[in-house]
Amino acid sequence: MRRTWKRRKTRRTMPVSMTAAGAGHIDHSARVMKIITWNRSFRSMQNGDDGKDEFENDEEETLATVIDKILAWEKKLYDEVKAGEIMKLEYQRKVALLNRQKRNNAAVDVLEKTKAAVTHLHTRYIVDMQSMDSTVSEIQHLRDNQLYPKLLDLADRLAKMWEDMHMHHANQLKTVLDLKSVDISDSSIETSAHHHSHTRQLHDIVDKWNTNFSDLMSYQKEYINALYSWLKLNLIPIESSLKEKVASPPRVQQPPVKALLQAWNEQLAKLPDDLARHAIVSFRAVLETILGVQDEELKKKEACEQIHKEYVRKARAFEEWYHKHGQRRTFDDPESGEGTSQKDAISEKRFAVESLKSKLDNEVEAHNKLSKQVREKSLSILRAHLPELFRALTDFSHATADMHSKLRLNALMQDQGSGNN
Repeated sequence: MRRTWKRRKTRRTMPVSMTAAGAGHIDHSARVMKIITWNRSFRSMQNGDDGKDEFENDEEETLATVIDKILAWEKKLYDEVKAGEIMKLEYQRKVALLNRQKRNNAAVDVLEKTKAAVTHLHTRYIVDMQSMDSTVSEIQHLRDNQLYPKLLDLADRLAKMWEDMHMHHANQLKTVLDLKSVDISDSSIETSAHHHSHTRQLHDIVDKWNTNFSDLMSYQKEYINALYSWLKLNLIPIESSLKEKVASPPRVQQPPVKALLQAWNEQLAKLPDDLARHAIVSFRAVLETILGVQDEELKKKEACEQIHKEYVRKARAFEEWYHKHGQRRTFDDPESGEGTSQKDAISEKRFAVESLKSKLDNEVEAHNKLSKQVREKSLSILRAHLPELFRALTDFSHATADMHSKLRLNALMQDQGSGNN
């Protein structure tokens, strides 16, 4: 019961982990011992299969593996702080016991035994704190010598990526602006099923584009914010009333990575990603409008085809009937009255076919008119909204490239000013 109570009283004075995207789903247990027992003095040695240890070459490590290392050391530090807190509570309990014994004039051997226990606990605590300081130093080393350069490299690569994106979006903007002078009078007026299918594919792609763009910006902001939040906790010193005899290493309160992450976190919030996202969403709505009028046109075309099939069937039936019965009875004796009734039957059947043909002609004319309206409306919409889309994306990619370039440049200037390379 005593141990359980002490564990509940333990104070968590250091961060346990960094909440980077997806970190909670990674099993670090296999890495922890390998990372923590890593000995720098053996970096130049090769393992049994003549291959370098995957954690020995800093240049080959990724930002993710560096964060994995820091997480492993943070877990070790957490365990050490927790054990130190339990040790401190035990030490304070023994000191209180010793004071009570002194007040109660306890026997000398009892006092000496308690004093020995107090000294032993204090010595153990000092050793534990020195081990803790060693762990802190390792985390600082990883933070300043591995995490910081990797973040600078990431900012540099993102700047180059968005510079390329800006170039492509600028070319796309020029292309869509040229649409205003394109003459499509000789192109097919009718919307084909193939054309409609491609329009729907484009709509689906733009829909995924919107989702992926939103996720990209959201994950970037969450990632940098998580790193910055961890760093602010990392810079909080571990305080203890028992540390006066421990030669703790100095703790840099303003490491270069702090200014980088602080600026990065602030600048990401200022990016005009809402304007770019709105432009993508608006273009998706435009495509939905085009799909709607194309659906209406295709339904009209389908109605024309059904009337055409009915007309062909009835016209063929009339021709067959006429050749079989109509011509023979036309030359019958007019006095019998059969010729007159036959003429009426022919006229009635011919009128039905001609009425259907007239209906077909009207539907075809309506379809052609609708097809022309759909094409003109679609082209007008695209000419109006495509420039808006790529202008917003061009502005956003330029702003994003500029932001990351300045992050990198400001960090390098700060390093030069402080004498760091």
